[in-house]
Amino acid sequence: MLAFRRRLRLETDRLTLRAPVHSDFNAWVALRQSSAEFLTPWEPTWSPDHLSRRAFTNRVYWARRSIASGSAVPLFLIRRDDGALIGAITLDHIRRGPAQTGTLGYWMGASFARQGYMREAVAALVHHAFDRMDLSRIEAACLPENAASRGLLERSGFKYEGVAQSYLQIDGRWRTHVLYAMLRSDRRGRTDVG
Repeated sequence: MLAFRRRLRLETDRLTLRAPVHSDFNAWVALRQSSAEFLTPWEPTWSPDHLSRRAFTNRVYWARRSIASGSAVPLFLIRRDDGALIGAITLDHIRRGPAQTGTLGYWMGASFARQGYMREAVAALVHHAFDRMDLSRIEAACLPENAASRGLLERSGFKYEGVAQSYLQIDGRWRTHVLYAMLRSDRRGRTDVG
Protein backbone atom coordinates (compact mmCIF):
# COMPACT_ATOMS: atom_id res chain seq x y z
CA MET A 1 0.00 0.00 0.00
CA LEU A 2 2.85 2.40 0.83
CA ALA A 3 4.40 2.03 -2.65
CA PHE A 4 0.98 2.63 -4.24
CA ARG A 5 0.51 5.84 -2.31
CA ARG A 6 3.91 7.18 -3.35
CA ARG A 7 3.06 6.63 -7.02
CA LEU A 8 -0.39 8.17 -6.74
CA ARG A 9 -1.51 9.53 -10.12
CA LEU A 10 -5.01 10.51 -11.09
CA GLU A 11 -5.84 10.90 -14.78
CA THR A 12 -8.66 12.99 -16.25
CA ASP A 13 -9.46 13.87 -19.84
CA ARG A 14 -6.99 16.75 -19.89
CA LEU A 15 -4.93 16.42 -16.71
CA THR A 16 -2.57 14.24 -14.75
CA LEU A 17 -2.72 14.86 -11.01
CA ARG A 18 0.47 13.75 -9.28
CA ALA A 19 2.68 14.60 -6.33
CA PRO A 20 5.26 17.34 -6.86
CA VAL A 21 8.81 16.26 -7.69
CA HIS A 22 12.10 18.16 -7.44
CA SER A 23 12.23 18.74 -11.20
CA ASP A 24 8.99 20.80 -10.97
CA PHE A 25 10.83 23.62 -9.20
CA ASN A 26 11.43 25.96 -12.16
CA ALA A 27 7.92 25.53 -13.58
CA TRP A 28 6.39 26.03 -10.12
CA VAL A 29 8.37 29.21 -9.44
CA ALA A 30 7.54 30.62 -12.88
CA LEU A 31 3.82 29.87 -12.45
CA ARG A 32 3.64 31.27 -8.92
CA GLN A 33 5.57 34.41 -9.91
CA SER A 34 3.50 35.09 -13.01
CA SER A 35 0.27 34.49 -11.03
CA ALA A 36 1.21 36.34 -7.83
CA GLU A 37 -1.20 39.25 -8.33
CA PHE A 38 -3.98 36.79 -9.19
CA LEU A 39 -3.31 34.50 -6.18
CA THR A 40 -2.30 36.71 -3.25
CA PRO A 41 -5.77 38.15 -2.49
CA TRP A 42 -6.98 34.59 -1.78
CA GLU A 43 -3.96 33.00 -0.04
CA PRO A 44 -2.07 33.28 3.23
CA THR A 45 0.81 35.76 2.99
CA TRP A 46 3.78 34.18 1.27
CA SER A 47 6.82 33.71 3.50
CA PRO A 48 9.99 35.56 2.43
CA ASP A 49 11.46 32.25 1.17
CA HIS A 50 8.22 31.05 -0.47
CA LEU A 51 9.78 30.74 -3.93
CA SER A 52 13.16 29.40 -2.78
CA ARG A 53 14.52 26.00 -3.79
CA ARG A 54 14.80 25.04 -0.12
CA ALA A 55 11.12 25.79 0.52
CA PHE A 56 10.15 23.83 -2.59
CA THR A 57 12.34 20.88 -1.54
CA ASN A 58 10.55 20.89 1.83
CA ARG A 59 7.23 20.94 -0.03
CA VAL A 60 8.24 17.87 -2.07
CA TYR A 61 9.31 15.94 1.03
CA TRP A 62 6.14 16.97 2.89
CA ALA A 63 4.03 15.76 -0.05
CA ARG A 64 5.78 12.38 -0.08
CA ARG A 65 5.39 11.90 3.67
CA SER A 66 1.77 13.05 3.63
CA ILE A 67 0.74 10.72 0.81
CA ALA A 68 2.62 7.80 2.37
CA SER A 69 1.03 8.34 5.79
CA GLY A 70 -2.43 9.12 4.40
CA SER A 71 -2.60 12.49 6.19
CA ALA A 72 -2.87 14.57 3.01
CA VAL A 73 -2.96 14.23 -0.79
CA PRO A 74 -1.06 17.20 -2.31
CA LEU A 75 -1.09 17.00 -6.11
CA PHE A 76 0.13 19.15 -8.97
CA LEU A 77 -2.09 19.61 -12.02
CA ILE A 78 -0.17 18.75 -15.17
CA ARG A 79 -1.82 19.45 -18.53
CA ARG A 80 -1.55 16.23 -20.51
CA ASP A 81 -1.23 17.69 -24.01
CA ASP A 82 1.95 19.69 -23.26
CA GLY A 83 3.11 18.69 -19.75
CA ALA A 84 2.57 22.22 -18.37
CA LEU A 85 2.16 22.69 -14.62
CA ILE A 86 -1.05 24.71 -14.29
CA GLY A 87 -1.97 24.59 -10.59
CA ALA A 88 -2.32 22.38 -7.54
CA ILE A 89 -4.97 20.72 -5.42
CA THR A 90 -4.65 19.27 -1.93
CA LEU A 91 -6.84 17.14 0.26
CA ASP A 92 -5.41 17.97 3.69
CA HIS A 93 -6.21 17.53 7.36
CA ILE A 94 -7.45 14.00 6.70
CA ARG A 95 -9.08 12.68 9.84
CA ARG A 96 -9.85 9.01 10.25
CA GLY A 97 -11.92 7.15 12.82
CA PRO A 98 -15.44 8.44 13.28
CA ALA A 99 -14.80 11.57 11.18
CA GLN A 100 -13.47 10.11 7.87
CA THR A 101 -13.08 13.62 6.47
CA GLY A 102 -10.58 15.93 4.80
CA THR A 103 -10.28 19.54 3.70
CA LEU A 104 -9.93 20.55 0.05
CA GLY A 105 -7.71 23.40 -1.10
CA TYR A 106 -6.57 24.44 -4.56
CA TRP A 107 -4.96 27.15 -6.66
CA MET A 108 -4.70 27.75 -10.40
CA GLY A 109 -2.20 29.72 -12.43
CA ALA A 110 -3.74 32.93 -13.74
CA SER A 111 -3.42 32.05 -17.43
CA PHE A 112 -5.19 28.70 -16.91
CA ALA A 113 -8.15 29.95 -14.85
CA ARG A 114 -11.76 29.67 -16.01
CA GLN A 115 -11.07 26.87 -18.49
CA GLY A 116 -12.65 24.04 -16.47
CA TYR A 117 -9.35 22.51 -15.37
CA MET A 118 -9.95 22.87 -11.65
CA ARG A 119 -13.45 21.43 -11.88
CA GLU A 120 -11.91 18.39 -13.60
CA ALA A 121 -9.27 18.12 -10.85
CA VAL A 122 -11.83 18.50 -8.05
CA ALA A 123 -13.99 15.74 -9.56
CA ALA A 124 -11.00 13.39 -9.82
CA LEU A 125 -9.77 13.99 -6.28
CA VAL A 126 -13.25 13.80 -4.76
CA HIS A 127 -13.85 10.48 -6.55
CA HIS A 128 -10.50 9.18 -5.27
CA ALA A 129 -11.24 10.37 -1.71
CA PHE A 130 -14.65 8.70 -1.56
CA ASP A 131 -13.95 5.53 -3.54
CA ARG A 132 -10.30 4.73 -2.79
CA MET A 133 -9.69 6.41 0.56
CA ASP A 134 -13.14 5.65 2.00
CA LEU A 135 -13.71 9.19 3.25
CA SER A 136 -17.25 10.21 4.09
CA ARG A 137 -17.01 14.00 3.97
CA ILE A 138 -14.90 16.61 2.17
CA GLU A 139 -14.90 20.17 3.41
CA ALA A 140 -13.80 23.39 1.68
CA ALA A 141 -13.75 27.06 2.61
CA CYS A 142 -13.28 30.28 0.65
CA LEU A 143 -13.66 34.00 1.06
CA PRO A 144 -17.27 35.14 0.60
CA GLU A 145 -16.30 37.48 -2.25
CA ASN A 146 -14.40 34.78 -4.15
CA ALA A 147 -17.18 34.17 -6.67
CA ALA A 148 -15.02 31.93 -8.87
CA SER A 149 -14.18 29.57 -6.01
CA ARG A 150 -17.74 29.51 -4.70
CA GLY A 151 -19.03 28.77 -8.20
CA LEU A 152 -16.48 25.98 -8.63
CA LEU A 153 -17.50 24.34 -5.36
CA GLU A 154 -21.22 24.63 -6.10
CA ARG A 155 -20.87 23.31 -9.67
CA SER A 156 -18.78 20.44 -8.28
CA GLY A 157 -21.59 19.37 -5.94
CA PHE A 158 -20.47 20.97 -2.69
CA LYS A 159 -23.23 22.42 -0.51
CA TYR A 160 -23.03 25.67 1.44
CA GLU A 161 -22.95 25.00 5.18
CA GLY A 162 -22.36 28.35 6.83
CA VAL A 163 -19.82 30.96 7.85
CA ALA A 164 -16.68 30.71 9.98
CA GLN A 165 -15.61 33.99 11.55
CA SER A 166 -11.87 34.80 11.39
CA TYR A 167 -11.26 31.36 9.87
CA LEU A 168 -7.83 31.90 8.23
CA GLN A 169 -5.25 34.60 7.79
CA ILE A 170 -5.43 35.62 4.15
CA ASP A 171 -3.15 38.26 2.65
CA GLY A 172 -2.01 39.18 6.17
CA ARG A 173 -5.27 39.49 8.09
CA TRP A 174 -7.88 37.24 9.71
CA ARG A 175 -10.72 36.67 7.29
CA THR A 176 -14.20 35.19 7.58
CA HIS A 177 -14.85 32.29 5.18
CA VAL A 178 -17.90 30.55 3.81
CA LEU A 179 -17.92 26.81 4.41
CA TYR A 180 -18.90 24.09 1.95
CA ALA A 181 -18.94 20.31 2.17
CA MET A 182 -19.69 17.28 0.05
CA LEU A 183 -20.81 13.99 1.55
CA ARG A 184 -20.25 10.60 -0.04
CA SER A 185 -23.95 9.82 0.38
CA ASP A 186 -25.42 13.30 0.30
CA ARG A 187 -29.01 13.41 1.52
CA ARG A 188 -29.08 17.10 2.51
CA GLY A 189 -32.16 18.83 1.21
CA ARG A 190 -33.93 15.59 0.28
CA THR A 191 -37.36 14.80 1.74
CA ASP A 192 -37.41 11.06 1.13
CA VAL A 193 -35.49 10.24 4.30
CA GLY A 194 -36.29 6.71 5.35
